[in-house]
Amino acid sequence: MKVLIVEDETAASENLLAMLQEIDSDIEVLKVLESVQQTVRWLSSNPAPDLIFMDIHLSDGSAFTLFQEIEVLTPIVFTTAYDQYALDAFAVNSIDYLLKPIKATELKRALDKFKRWNSNDVIGYLQRMVNMAGPAKVQQSGTYVSSLLVTLRDKLVPVPVSDVVCIYNTGRKTLLYLKDGKNMAYNKSLESIMATLDPTCFYRANKQYIVARESIKEIVIWLDSRLLVSMPVELPEPLFVSKNKASEFKNWLMGN
Repeated sequence: MKVLIVEDETAASENLLAMLQEIDSDIEVLKVLESVQQTVRWLSSNPAPDLIFMDIHLSDGSAFTLFQEIEVLTPIVFTTAYDQYALDAFAVNSIDYLLKPIKATELKRALDKFKRWNSNDVIGYLQRMVNMAGPAKVQQSGTYVSSLLVTLRDKLVPVPVSDVVCIYNTGRKTLLYLKDGKNMAYNKSLESIMATLDPTCFYRANKQYIVARESIKEIVIWLDSRLLVSMPVELPEPLFVSKNKASEFKNWLMGN
């Protein structure tokens, strides 16, 4: 079994490595990485390991952001020192999760669980990971995401797209504006977000905004033929559709 360890504490990674070798001498640890970005680079340029052990708290942030950057095609065992974090969302998307300090009996349990998996189990796992991350290939099959996974501290919070009024990008960050008036940071570009959304329900109005059809209150035609779109929540700047896109936007709004 080929294993990748993602852990930024030297003592913890050395302890895990020693326990793995003691439990099963045939386990080969391919690499020990310390950050999300190291992991992105390594997975992007190397054959996938059989299993990943990944600490949730890494040197450059939450491990959960990994799924927003690349498609992960390897089962994962999460490790954490904080049992108060809500990991229920990952119970169906990971082999297991282990509380630090990791006990040999619990590590063996996770390994045995993985070894019992057959090809159908792995295929099912990878499909759940695809649904969680929402990569572009899902949309190519003609279906679109029903929720967006937002990183909130050390959790991934699913936000139903039906709750999204619009999505705004400042050039440096992206914000989801929701029907309850709240907004949430979302670490993706408008281009990548739009690729996951149903284009009959969402429209890229301009460089700053993606707008939800059902949330549009009214449209004002300006003297220069631009369209000012009013939404049910307060926005950081006016939402305009340019003269060149006005006709296309109105057709989209009418379902044409």
